[in-house]
Amino acid sequence: MAPKWRELADRLAAQIRSGELGAGERLPHIRELVEAGGGSKATVHAAYKALESEGLVTSSRGHGTVVREQRPLKRLGILRYDKAKWRDGDEVAFIADRVASGRSYQRNEQTQTVSKTPANAVVAAGLGVPEGAEVYARARLVKEGDRPTHTLTSYYRPEHVEGTRLVDPQPGPAGRGGGYRVLYDAGYEIDHMREELSARPPTAEETAQLQLPPSEWGVELHRTTFTEDGTVVEFALGVHAASRFAWSYDFKVPDSTAEGQS
Repeated sequence: MAPKWRELADRLAAQIRSGELGAGERLPHIRELVEAGGGSKATVHAAYKALESEGLVTSSRGHGTVVREQRPLKRLGILRYDKAKWRDGDEVAFIADRVASGRSYQRNEQTQTVSKTPANAVVAAGLGVPEGAEVYARARLVKEGDRPTHTLTSYYRPEHVEGTRLVDPQPGPAGRGGGYRVLYDAGYEIDHMREELSARPPTAEETAQLQLPPSEWGVELHRTTFTEDGTVVEFALGVHAASRFAWSYDFKVPDSTAEGQS
């Protein structure tokens, strides 16, 4: 037989998942639930901690225990980089995700800083430069309204981006079409890319920056962007709040046997 705190946690979890308790709705204070017959103070406290560890609620001083938003953004795979969006239009990748998710957006939901920095081992390997070589780092924090969704820092070789908007120290997005449009205008049209994903607990700095609850994990993204001749023109590192995205890929299934026979 399950302990009383588990029974209470399961009952509340079912109400959250069914929508009976909606996102942003505050659960009763522990004292209120105890007085209503929900169990002892220890039982209710344990149930609330279990719900928090399962990512269903957040708890904070002054706000109590609140149901978390459970509607993740659709994070497009291949289609978010469609050239028609950034080369022929003015849509940057994070906006493509919002459009696909049926969500509103503001361009000022992406902020950025630009600096010149020595490449660490990971960045050097990604860009194909010696460790310690100076590269440009364009760091972004993306939000949905007031809630951060992810960070992304793009690294560039100086010879590819000096004199472009990508190294403009002024805050704000890179302009119409974003970074890929800037590279395109500079003569570096992107052709293909590689994305690698891994899940891990966030660092203390990432937890604060992304405003993550204690139970939240991060999804680390490594993105390498190439021109047609294989030149790496961007290596990007990002951390996404795991529960705030649903990753979506739609692609043609390859047939290497047929290609080898052609």
